[in-house]
Amino acid sequence: MKKALVLGASGGMGYAIVKELVNRGVEVTAFARSINKLNHLFSRYPTVTIIPGDALNQNQLTQIARNKDIIFHAINLPYGDWETKLLPLTDSIIQAARKNNAKLAIVDNIYAYGKCNETVKESTVKTPHTKKGKLRLQAEERVKRSRVPYVLAHFPDFYGPYAENTQLNFTIQSVIQNKRAWFIGSQYLAREHLFTLDGAQALVNLSFQDEAYGQHWNIPATHPVTGRELIRLIRDLTGYQKKVSTVTTNMLRLLGVFDRQMREFVEMQYLNQQAVILNGGKYEKLIGPLPRTSYKKGLELTIRSYQGLEHLGN
Repeated sequence: MKKALVLGASGGMGYAIVKELVNRGVEVTAFARSINKLNHLFSRYPTVTIIPGDALNQNQLTQIARNKDIIFHAINLPYGDWETKLLPLTDSIIQAARKNNAKLAIVDNIYAYGKCNETVKESTVKTPHTKKGKLRLQAEERVKRSRVPYVLAHFPDFYGPYAENTQLNFTIQSVIQNKRAWFIGSQYLAREHLFTLDGAQALVNLSFQDEAYGQHWNIPATHPVTGRELIRLIRDLTGYQKKVSTVTTNMLRLLGVFDRQMREFVEMQYLNQQAVILNGGKYEKLIGPLPRTSYKKGLELTIRSYQGLEHLGN
């Protein structure tokens, strides 16, 4: 791989993928809607080309994808846009890859699996019960039918530098500002939270392996962890002493009366009642040990990014 296009490069996972590719000497085109965010993250790096735009503009995307070996899809649409934009976006990206004979590496979540009582393997039948899970499964099926070479990685919830719209970063942002902080969901349930730099390393590793294409892969976090454990680590790293309250499903329903984005969060709260835990054995059989940054180290790097102390290449 010599040249890569990263879609959604200004988000948490997109940033991490660009960072991983740059560290491996790959020429990267960083694509996202906000030129200001792209410049902030990547303007100092000669091997990163910055292009702002809209991936739903199929002609623009096809042009930008010219001469790229692979397209990394890390775009994270707001929940409120999924119903109207997720499948057209998937089609636009598939067409850009097909017309340029490029491969695809796709960042996906765990919603398509639905509720699971056991650790999830790639062989687990996907039975989504939510609107968003069903849309994710439809998008995955379109990729599989496209005949474009692809690797698709299922990740649990993210946290990390510039992962602004994630549940754990929501808590961290308030802590850094010394405001009253909130934690979404039960603080006693052990769930997976994946450090973005680990996820990016795992996906890039897969993208370099010919045997990985035409398959989906589960990339678990370091280990399941409770909210209370995470809050304790955050307190140790920051000295934060204020109460961290819990955002309940009923609170989200109430907020959803006035805010569509909050309303869209409600149906995903099953994950805060019964965790979906991924099995990474398939990855380890092909690649080797999964990247596993400790929660303490991952939280420290995330906090440093909010303090302006973490940047690409450091």
